[in-house]
Formats: sequence, structure tokens, C-alpha cells
Amino acid sequence: MGWVTMSERELNRVEVLAQIDDGRLTVANGANMLGLTRRQVFRLLKRYRTEGAAAIRHKARGKPPNNRIHNAKRDFALALIRENYADFGPTLASEMLAENHGFKVSRETVRKWMAEDGLWLSRKQRRTFHQPRLRRECFGELIQIDGSDHHWFEDRGPRCTLLVFIDDATSTLMELRFVTSESTFSYFEALEHYLLKHGRPVAFYSDKHTVFRVPNQAAKSGYGMTQFGRALNEMNIEILCANSSQAKGRVERANRTLQDRLVKELRLAGISDIETANAFLSGFMERYNAKFAKPPARPDNLHRPLNAEPDRLRDILCFRENRYVGKQLTFSYDRKRIMLEESEITRGLVGKYVDTYAFVDGRFEVRWKGRSLPYKIFDMDQRVTHAAITGNKRLSAVLEHIKEMQDAAPPKPKVRTNSEKMGYKPNGRRPGRPSGSRAKKKIVHAAE
Repeated sequence: MGWVTMSERELNRVEVLAQIDDGRLTVANGANMLGLTRRQVFRLLKRYRTEGAAAIRHKARGKPPNNRIHNAKRDFALALIRENYADFGPTLASEMLAENHGFKVSRETVRKWMAEDGLWLSRKQRRTFHQPRLRRECFGELIQIDGSDHHWFEDRGPRCTLLVFIDDATSTLMELRFVTSESTFSYFEALEHYLLKHGRPVAFYSDKHTVFRVPNQAAKSGYGMTQFGRALNEMNIEILCANSSQAKGRVERANRTLQDRLVKELRLAGISDIETANAFLSGFMERYNAKFAKPPARPDNLHRPLNAEPDRLRDILCFRENRYVGKQLTFSYDRKRIMLEESEITRGLVGKYVDTYAFVDGRFEVRWKGRSLPYKIFDMDQRVTHAAITGNKRLSAVLEHIKEMQDAAPPKPKVRTNSEKMGYKPNGRRPGRPSGSRAKKKIVHAAE
């Protein structure tokens, strides 16, 4: 066997032994260089002189290890994994084998077995590739929208969200707006500014946030669309949801750029609140678009006129629902009890549905065939709904609201026990049988 198959450590030993054999190096110095005893160096030197350099190689090379697991055990473990834990990872599969079958083997051994048998793919093998998508050809054909939750004011102000509208064909920032969190009302407010400024695009492209998409496709109400989707449908605008963040990479990359440039410009301008920042955004968008916007492949502008009066637009960009009117002219809405004032119109609404309108500015209306109805609100509960399902993007805003409500709530009165109500006062002695000499005195006194 040649030196090529030897390890670096073995080659070093051969070189030192060759120098000792030629008389260029003493045995003592060679032992120090190799970190071996003098006696072991003489053994190696003897083998080197009789069998050559190949004799320095370890004798166990090429032989199966003494602690190897028998192939029958390997096949048994893989059979159990295929039958019971086919979709388990190596770590969990090794734990289940030890707990349920008494077969103890390291997770790395199980990982190697599963990879060789095709039951497990490495992270590199599971990696998916996203092919790039060409830009749309015309301006206004597809508008990507997203919300970026970030410390936009750094430590000068609270964390907030920036709503970003960007044209797919040109990478032009169409609308920027700071809001507390991503919600239907915040998107309504940003959409109203967009429509009044640019008109109606062909379609919006978003993620799968519940503002844009109904998670439960089997829902019986809402006709399979959210309030935002219903508003776009009334204006003949399509909403498309991306299957991954890479699919809407245009707006994702813009968010990353804004989190660098916009944060620094807000710092230089000394801005630390949402109102002032929204006023600052118009000038920032002009500078950004002048630097980063691209010319479209075709010069057509596919934005259509809005063709809607401001009052009509506000009726579209609101939260609309139907509510069933009970026998007492009441219905529930947002943990509140709404009672319609009795009149000739409302008397005939028992058992029918009325339309509720919740506007961005906080106004609330109840309408019947387009006519506003007077009402009263009672049983108001301002507390955040207990165990309410809260999206990750709105969690920060909800927690801030909860903290404010908890701080503003008056302290609860202390609940008095029955003993305190009866005027009982503890005497400082422990309850139970008295001990010591005092106990003896009581026992003698009781006997007399």
C-alpha cells in the first residue's frame, strides 16, 4: 500500500522513523516529536524496517468496528419506523424507538439509516427553489401590498406598521402609510388615499393575511370573501394572494430597503410619531421613486377612473354586516347590545335583517333599505374579548391596548371573609391543642 492512502498523522510518523533510520534523528527526539514513549518508537521502527511504510497504518483499517450494530437490528429498527413513524424526524423517531420498543440507538445513527433508506431528506435536499417571475408589462396592472411591522422610530417612539403599495411593473411606491397595526380599517384608510390619487388598478397582490383572505373556506357567511375583498369586488378590483413571500418579492425587497433608508431619514428629521411621519412620506416617496423606479415594458396606464362620489366611497370602504332583529328590536354587535328606537319602520323589522356600517372614523350606523335608523347602545363591554383569536401582526397593538385598559381600570375592592365580617380578630396564638406547662395547667384545672 502506498503513502497516498495514509492519514496525515501516519505520514508524519513515517517521516520521523525514516529520519531515525538514517541516523539524522535520535530516538529520544523522535519520541518527543511523535508524543510517544521510547519503547513504542522502537516497536514502530522495527515494523518499519521489516515491512516498510505500509506497516505504520493502523491494523484495524478496513475491518468492521467492534461496536457496530448488526444488520438485523438495523432492519428491525427501519421496519418499525416505516410501519409506525414514517413521517417522524430522526430525533423523534429515536425517542419513540427507545420509549415504546426498548431499542436504544443514537439519533445520528437513526438519521443515517433513514437517509440511506429514503425515509429522511436532509435540509439541503428539502430546499425548494423559486423561479423568478417577469414584471407585468403595464403600469397599474398589478399592485403588490404588504405591511411591515418594525421599530420605524427606533427608541424615540412606539413600534408601528408601514403599509406599502408598490407597482409590479415599475417598482414605483404608490402609497405609504404608517398605522398602529395591520387591520381592515387601516387598509381601508390607505386604499382610499390610493384610489383618490391614482384610480382603480386591475388587481392587488397580497399575502394570506386574514384581511385579504378567509382562512376557513367552508364559512357560511361572507360569501367566501373578507370585508376588504367585498369592498374591492364592489369597485371591480381583483385581489390575489401569493402562496409564498418570494412570490411577492417586489414588495418584500422594498420593505427591506425602507427599513434601512426610511428609518435613517426619520431619525435625521427628528420624527417620532405616526402623524408627523405620514406627512413626511410624500416627499420621501418622490425621492425614492426618482432613484429606484423602472420604466414599464409598455407605456399604457391601466388605472381606471374611480367614478364614485366621496359619500359612496365611504359606504364601500367600511365594515358592513347583516344583523337579525329580535322580538325586542335588539341585536348583538361587537359585544354590545343595540336597541332600535321604536317607530313605524322599526316595528316591522322583527325577524328581519338590518345592515350595520362601521366606518374608519369610528362612526356606526344601522340602515334598512338605505335609510338610517336611530338606536341606543347598552350592556357595553370595553374589555378585550377573553381568549380572542389574535393575529401575529396585530399582537403588539392588542397588547398595548390591554395594558392601557388595565392601567385605567379602578382597583378592585378587597373581598372580606366571613370572620372579618363578624369582627373576629386573631389573638396571635396558633390553633390546636396547647403544649407545655400551660397545657398541664389547663388539664389539671379541667380535672378539678
